[in-house]
Amino acid sequence: MLERLEVFILGWGANEPVAHVATRLIAFAAVLILSLVVFFIASRIVLRIVERMALKTEAHWDDKIVHSRALFWTANLAPAIVIYLLVPTALRGWDGAVQIVLGTAQIYMIVVILFALDALLNAALEIYNDFPVSREVPLKSFVQVAKLILYILAVIVVISTLLSTSPAYLLSGMGVLASVLILVFKDAILGFVAGIQLSANRMLAKGDWIEMPKYGADGDVLEIALTTVKVQNWDKTITTIPTYALITDSFQNWRGMSESGGRRIKRSIYMDLSTIKRCTPEMLERFKRIKYIADYVEEKNQELSRWNQERGIHMSDVANARHLTNVGTFRAYIQSYLENHPQVNQDMTLLVRHLETTSQGLPIQIYCFCRDKVWANYERIQADIFDHILAIAPEFDLRIFQNPTGGDFRTLSDSRMRGTE
Repeated sequence: MLERLEVFILGWGANEPVAHVATRLIAFAAVLILSLVVFFIASRIVLRIVERMALKTEAHWDDKIVHSRALFWTANLAPAIVIYLLVPTALRGWDGAVQIVLGTAQIYMIVVILFALDALLNAALEIYNDFPVSREVPLKSFVQVAKLILYILAVIVVISTLLSTSPAYLLSGMGVLASVLILVFKDAILGFVAGIQLSANRMLAKGDWIEMPKYGADGDVLEIALTTVKVQNWDKTITTIPTYALITDSFQNWRGMSESGGRRIKRSIYMDLSTIKRCTPEMLERFKRIKYIADYVEEKNQELSRWNQERGIHMSDVANARHLTNVGTFRAYIQSYLENHPQVNQDMTLLVRHLETTSQGLPIQIYCFCRDKVWANYERIQADIFDHILAIAPEFDLRIFQNPTGGDFRTLSDSRMRGTE
């Protein structure tokens, strides 16, 4: 094409009558005018009719195609097609000029088709995202790979048109640049492979709550692209993670919790060991007035009494007789309280247990699942449960362990001073 351009510039119209030159120029101008008329009809009349028809239908997929401007770029093909078909006739005999105009029209059509396919892929992705399966199997990374391939092929075809060579010739020489291309598109290749693995194994989906401390990510997945995954943290900041890092590194996905029947509550309170003791008859009578454990205290007391009687052990025998303890009764109360709580899922694990004693006292761990999985509601319900447990502990003559504070030492000092007086 470049050689023909040089020949045409140096010798176009040479040795031809002026009338023939004028005729060809007029014919060429007529072709250009006709192409503009066709462009006006295609873009202002036909395109608007098609868009109105699409917007009036009940389906939404055609609206997305209209908004993607794929039809607009398709309409832009009309003038190039007119020029490509009529210029050989208008400029008959001027082979160099014909080849230049046809080459320019081809390049124009390649670019327009590229933009049209790009817009159509965007529309197809938006249509796919309306289906529920799009959350489980995101396709944005695959669409980006398809776009990348289209742009590379378009560049190869444009270059082959300029050089008047076959695209296959250029493709055969791409092997030499393979190492350079791998280096340049390393992240894209790794991201594409990672995207396939993430989608095939359903490891990650848009809207999932993930934690990845290495990258400071703790929030919802906004977008899964070819090379990056965008996560909106709970403080509304955005963290960008390389897609392949989700395969090579570990991350925590909370989707299982979201799809289950509850969100786990796992927290311990520490009881002061000095307040743990056997229940006296007076304490048992007081505990029987507590709604949640009235039956438990009565049944347990009878059970222990029978056990002691069968073995001839008197209740006053501290070493050998079995007794209820205030901490055991308190644990039974917490169990019954949680079993009657409307926001605790009774179909999932519910435990109230002792852990190993520490220097801070005896840990009583509450392990259950809250029905409401929304973060704010979950925290409120969890706080209400522990507010009640902490407040009811003194009713069982128990004290929650707390390290001494300045106020404790001041009280001790004041009491000593009063004692010396």
